[in-house]
Amino acid sequence: MISVCVATYNGEKFIREQIDSILCQLSSDDEIIVSDDGSTDGTIVIINCIGDKRIRIIEGPRKHSPTFNFENALKEAKGDYIFLADQDDVWKTNKVEVCMKWLQKYDCVVSDAEVTDSNLNPLYPSLYAIMQVRQGHIYNTVWKNGYTGCCMAFRRNILEASLPFPKDIPMHDIWIGNVAAYKYNVKFIPDKLILFRRHKETISCNGKGSKYSIWQQMKFRWSIIKNIANLY
Repeated sequence: MISVCVATYNGEKFIREQIDSILCQLSSDDEIIVSDDGSTDGTIVIINCIGDKRIRIIEGPRKHSPTFNFENALKEAKGDYIFLADQDDVWKTNKVEVCMKWLQKYDCVVSDAEVTDSNLNPLYPSLYAIMQVRQGHIYNTVWKNGYTGCCMAFRRNILEASLPFPKDIPMHDIWIGNVAAYKYNVKFIPDKLILFRRHKETISCNGKGSKYSIWQQMKFRWSIIKNIANLY
């Protein structure tokens, strides 16, 4: 069983296109869990109008944090395989097939993505290139984080090891990726499996450079190292 976890907040512009691109790749036994953090637009109405029994909407934590909104969705996931999805991207038609192939050998898979504008016009051919992504858990911990949530899929053992989230982690995907790398294994694959949409409402800074100071980045890295050590 596959669980796709989506964190939403005022995502009415793009949510229908994203969910449609996911549903067509799932079986009848799979699920999409949408944790909505108090949207004030038409996000929930649009999702309900899709009318698919595989979609389950739950109330978010209302902490104005995508990290804890994703944690809320992950706690409800029932699947053996977990996919993370942002509310504004689009999955390519082979995303699930390719990830599931790699997940038979690895515990966590991270794919590349094509970066687009709000209308899905190409901006950059590779998110990996922008973020200087490379294989290697130490590199991704202390130098350049390559764990982008919407490009990640992982087995249930990663989910169970990651929850509950420590309160001081910088982002959910950085935490999950490092848990997977240090306790299990991670594979970065070259396939570009999503259209990674960048627009003015984008919460993530991926693809645009870090919005944090050097001091903040050092603090985040220390929190990851400290919390990983606490797992042992």
